[in-house]
Amino acid sequence: MKKLGIIALALFIQNVSAQTNRFVYQVTMKPDAENKTDIKTENAYLDISPEKSLFYSENRIKRDSIMQKAFQGGGGRGSINRDQMESLRSNINYSVEKDKTSQKTYFKDRIGRDIYSYEEDRPLNWKIESETRKIGEYKVQKAETDFGGRKWTAWFTTDLPYQDGPYKFGGLPGLIVKIEDDKGDYSFDLMKNYKIAEFPTLNQFGNTLKVKRADFVKQQQKFRTDPMSFMTQGGGQGGFMTTVIAGGGRGPGGGNQNPADMRKRMEERVKEEAKKNSNPIELQ
Repeated sequence: MKKLGIIALALFIQNVSAQTNRFVYQVTMKPDAENKTDIKTENAYLDISPEKSLFYSENRIKRDSIMQKAFQGGGGRGSINRDQMESLRSNINYSVEKDKTSQKTYFKDRIGRDIYSYEEDRPLNWKIESETRKIGEYKVQKAETDFGGRKWTAWFTTDLPYQDGPYKFGGLPGLIVKIEDDKGDYSFDLMKNYKIAEFPTLNQFGNTLKVKRADFVKQQQKFRTDPMSFMTQGGGQGGFMTTVIAGGGRGPGGGNQNPADMRKRMEERVKEEAKKNSNPIELQ
């Protein structure tokens, strides 16, 4: 009986350790370089399992759920409540996956109709300071690094058994509770954590293209100058933007609209969005 009890306890501990832990971060951003008073705040999830972690927007998973229900119900995109989807717009359109076994970090983001994925090729070189303080219930220690053209200050805790953090940050002797850049443009603050039953699957609309980071940066720059070239390429399933262009449109007044007018409005909208996101988290 004693041996059975030990086995049962071991299985229980194994089951608990295999669960996925969700850490909710409040992300504060100033994405518009010309208007630093325009401050965006939203929540993002860092889901950690023994094999990997995934960082993504809370609104992303909510939008995915709405779209999935619409398609499962047979209604397609036409049955989706546009106001509801608009209220769930996010400034965090990317996702970051860290593989625990290989110690590699993978970044995914949409450019036009396709998802671009690359392996991060720049190591994080941390300088751990002796300074400590308390944030919420956690005793934290200070660390600094330069990454993506910004100087970052992080506060990590060894109270939690994870060497991880939001976005691409990780590799410290504990979980990052808070991290911000020295310009005050971006900050990530841990708000709460809880266990979830299983690791989420994010919907991927469009093709996924694996590229080098340098190629991704080039494509981003090209998109900012000529966004429509990414929207009208042939082949593949296409993303949301492609579907809008190809579908005839349901703009003000309803009904089919002139494709040239649609293209012009779409281009103006995409360029306006690019302008509003002229202060990215990575400057280089």
